[in-house]
Amino acid sequence: MKHFLDIHKTDPSDLRGMIDQARVMKDARAGKPKGTPDAEQPLANHMVALIFEKPSTRTRVSFDVGVRQMGGQTMVLSGSEMQLGHGETIADTARVLSRYVDLIMMRTFEETTLLEMAEYATVPVINGLTDRTHPCQIMADIMTYEEHRGPIAGKKVVWSGDGNNVCASLIHAAGQFGFDITFTGPQTLDPEAEFLALANSKGVSATIERDPMKAAEGADLIVTDTWVSMHDPQSAKERRHNQLRGYQINDRLMARANPDALFMHCLPAHREDEVTSDVMDGPHSVVFDEAENRLHAQKAVMRWCLGV
Repeated sequence: MKHFLDIHKTDPSDLRGMIDQARVMKDARAGKPKGTPDAEQPLANHMVALIFEKPSTRTRVSFDVGVRQMGGQTMVLSGSEMQLGHGETIADTARVLSRYVDLIMMRTFEETTLLEMAEYATVPVINGLTDRTHPCQIMADIMTYEEHRGPIAGKKVVWSGDGNNVCASLIHAAGQFGFDITFTGPQTLDPEAEFLALANSKGVSATIERDPMKAAEGADLIVTDTWVSMHDPQSAKERRHNQLRGYQINDRLMARANPDALFMHCLPAHREDEVTSDVMDGPHSVVFDEAENRLHAQKAVMRWCLGV
């Protein structure tokens, strides 16, 4: 049984296989109407539980559509409906769900909730997001970069802003896919030191550069995310804006990167905060390809977990 919990916990050859299969499945769908099932139906007679303690648009739709395209069925469950860990324990929930479904995708707050689900489930568990990491997003990002520019190995990737869960998974990916990564942002929002150390231990360069203009020099890809969470109180939002204002992605910063550099954002974006509309809608941006590729990358992840 194979869980997909984090990029650094998955063998690089398996990660590469998922990216390659995602590209094949996307190409096979080219030109077909959106609702058309895949020619292959690898998830036929499979039931997938999609658990959302956190609200979602892209994760919910992309997983749901992906399962249906591959011939499977979904059961969408919210945290409020399940009362995860409040009534029945997470361990018991995992044991019970495993009797009903073939695969569990979970989008939750605490990483410990995901890990406990995986420990006690007897079916594969996929990390749809935790407060600590977001591996499915980064699989889509790697796929998107390579669609546009070829192999990401050896390239320079810059993350600007908050060293959050998406940033963490991008750092994990650096070590697994062989690209260098530079974080630029305020010290109070640095990514976890152990993640940077892990990437460096795998032979890539994972560094911090406080000056965003210097960080962007020679970049092949620049990535950012929203500065605030929907759950943050207003005082926290104001504090984060003050801290991060100097790390906005704008034309001046993109001009420091390589001429063919790409820009990514996992969305939703707050235009004119972390990124200007000129960049979002400009020639460097591949944000909507990136959003689409969540569907294809996650289909490949599900197939890998189930071995189909």
